[in-house]
Amino acid sequence: MNFSEKEVLQYVMEEDVKFVRLAFCDVFGVQKNVSVLAEELPRAFEHGIAFDASAITGFGDEARSDLILHPEPETLTPLPWRPEHGRVVRMFCHITYPDGTPFECDTRSLLKRAVADAAAAGLRFRFGAEQEFYLFELDENDQPTNRPYDRAGYMDIAPEDRGENIRREICLTLEQMGIRPESSHHEEGPGQNEIDFRYSDALTAADNTMSFQTAVRTVARRNGLFADFSPKPIPDKPGNGFHINMSVDPENDEAFYGMIAGMLSHVEEITAFLNPSEDSYRRLGQRKAPGYVSWSRENRSQLVRVPAVTGGSRRAELRSADPTTNPYLAFSLLIYAAIDGITNKIPLPAPADINLFRADSATLAGFRKLPSSLSAARALAGSSEFVASHLPESVVKIYCQ
Repeated sequence: MNFSEKEVLQYVMEEDVKFVRLAFCDVFGVQKNVSVLAEELPRAFEHGIAFDASAITGFGDEARSDLILHPEPETLTPLPWRPEHGRVVRMFCHITYPDGTPFECDTRSLLKRAVADAAAAGLRFRFGAEQEFYLFELDENDQPTNRPYDRAGYMDIAPEDRGENIRREICLTLEQMGIRPESSHHEEGPGQNEIDFRYSDALTAADNTMSFQTAVRTVARRNGLFADFSPKPIPDKPGNGFHINMSVDPENDEAFYGMIAGMLSHVEEITAFLNPSEDSYRRLGQRKAPGYVSWSRENRSQLVRVPAVTGGSRRAELRSADPTTNPYLAFSLLIYAAIDGITNKIPLPAPADINLFRADSATLAGFRKLPSSLSAARALAGSSEFVASHLPESVVKIYCQ
């Protein structure tokens, strides 16, 4: 809605808002919030709201536990699943210490800095998110089961696709939150779904990714289902990917292919942040999830593909990340990788116009391989000068321990 503080206070009064969720996430991208009554907003805007950070993963211990949330009025969003009377809204926050010093593990602020550094280099990046998720049935105790909601396949329709109405409700909910869904369909796995939304600037795209997961989980639960974003919910079925589409302004070949070159150059070092769980490495290298460092046009067996353009800007799609990544960290590192590729003119390898999932071992030996385990990815990240130059030491330690 892009409101000012004054406009937020007016909206809250006119729309019968009773509660305000002050949202943030831990270093792994797990969303958290503190709810305050609407009358606390003036104090929140002026002084911030304190919270106990010692209970948040990676935010410190009991010896220095107080941090301050500062709501950002331009991120005001109604939560459509809450009551019409006594409404609930949400704002994302930045985090500081009590003395006003920025908190180094506030990953949303790290993305702001990356965007500013890109602007200083004369570059502007836009992102589009494609996240996959499974829908599972709940048992009689309202706990998730391993039973998929349907047995449909890729882009099947009802009645085989039982998720059609769920996706419709999710899309309508997102629209009420100011997020524009672009398309939705059933994915390859049983009970697996995908909803894509429109391109936006990096910070908005990361915020929308956080909102998307919240909306999906909420709508699923209201329908007696569990939404699973984990990388490999069913061992022998396709995993859940987070395909990150990225474009650059200026829209010329030098910037575009430099962006891809930078992504390919640094991808092994940042894989621990794109794929931060043990399950992530059970997904990579199979069922359209890449295992090698390569790129091509349209080819879905590659790490980076350049989709066919049917309108709008050219984009590069990174296919290795999964939904357990923190989008603020992922987008930050991809921006810095792209800046490096463009400004330092990193050479772009030749496109791999082959199906890597069907290639023989001799062919595959010609490509660098993505880390095959979380421990290997952590080792690469922990020794990376690139990572150390763009992320706080505290964040790197949390991911690499």
